[in-house]
Amino acid sequence: MHDVPRPANPAAPDAPPPAVLLCLLYYLPHRTGLTVYVQLLAERLAARGHRVTVLCAHHDPATPRGESLENGVRVVRLRPLPFAISRGMILPGYPRALARLLREHDVALVNTPLLETALVGRLAGRAGKPVVCIHHGDLILPHGLLNRFIRATMFTFYRDLAKRAAAIVGHSRDYAEQSYYLAPFLDKLAVIHPPLAIPAADPAAARARRAEWSSDGGPLIGYAGRFVEEKRPDVLIRALEVVLERFPTARVVFAGQHDIPYEDYWQRHQALIERYRDHLLFLGVLRTPQEMADFYAACDVLAMPSDTECFALVQVEAMLCGTPVVMTDTPGGRVPVQTTGMGKLAPRGDARAFGEALVEVLSNRAAYVKPVAEIERHFSVEDTVDRYEALLRRVVAARASD
Repeated sequence: MHDVPRPANPAAPDAPPPAVLLCLLYYLPHRTGLTVYVQLLAERLAARGHRVTVLCAHHDPATPRGESLENGVRVVRLRPLPFAISRGMILPGYPRALARLLREHDVALVNTPLLETALVGRLAGRAGKPVVCIHHGDLILPHGLLNRFIRATMFTFYRDLAKRAAAIVGHSRDYAEQSYYLAPFLDKLAVIHPPLAIPAADPAAARARRAEWSSDGGPLIGYAGRFVEEKRPDVLIRALEVVLERFPTARVVFAGQHDIPYEDYWQRHQALIERYRDHLLFLGVLRTPQEMADFYAACDVLAMPSDTECFALVQVEAMLCGTPVVMTDTPGGRVPVQTTGMGKLAPRGDARAFGEALVEVLSNRAAYVKPVAEIERHFSVEDTVDRYEALLRRVVAARASD
């Protein structure tokens, strides 16, 4: 297990930039921490002269099917079958497309969890191309026989890939040592912080959003993510019992998908939602980075009540927009707050403790806000891409010398 060193002189490579194939299920315009990560990495590598291709599903009819060039990145979207398994999709054209693209590239980056992980590892081995696994978090699904089967199957596929991978990228050591995916393969682990970049918030737009969402001037608590069991938004809503004692006009503003087709978590919590309806606002998915930046800047604090988080990129995005964070004390998820001091941690699943942490940050907000330069010193997209370039060159050179 090691940190990938930043190259001493990344601008003067001794070999042409490796051609990179990135494999994942959902790509733009689907917006999650994983897709934002892959988009930033792909576009920054392309800007540095790498030939970059993304292989993914055609999940949105508004996007072009087949091949397109998007911000310097070649995107190959495959048509899925008309049914899904949980949040996954079946892509019958994947093996043929993958085999063709592997021949055209020097290295494959597989973003897990992904159904096709074992297939990528085996076909890459036949093509003589190295594979790097980028792990975005252990697969966590609600209880149930089908979900247990899905978890076991996905881990079996992942383990097959991990044994063949040249390296496995984890967001932090803290998460890796607790991860059922990563812990068995710590000898292959390369720690690289996620690429993080977000435009500066528009002060006028942030003020307008704030006036719209809090007409009485009460504090705004932001939540950025899906309304799913893993993220525990119910803990945040229950925490309002504590928050409203100190701030009676506080509101929670949810940015993200809330009625999830593969979980009934939203439906099961309708009674709780109705109890606090006057203090909850559901915006749906915000599609652009600028919308997200203005959302963060309009909020007084970002709340992350998750039971598990690999890193939670939205924390650092909020910090870069001047908004402190309350995060549960989870491996990986606690790293941004611990590193920057821009927020507080609360025990997992404890709504009262989470509410008390929110009250503390709202009451003493200035003490938790850090300069943007301080956040960028710890989390720099350029530093992340430098480390990826060093890793890619190393694994490609090692395969060539075999």
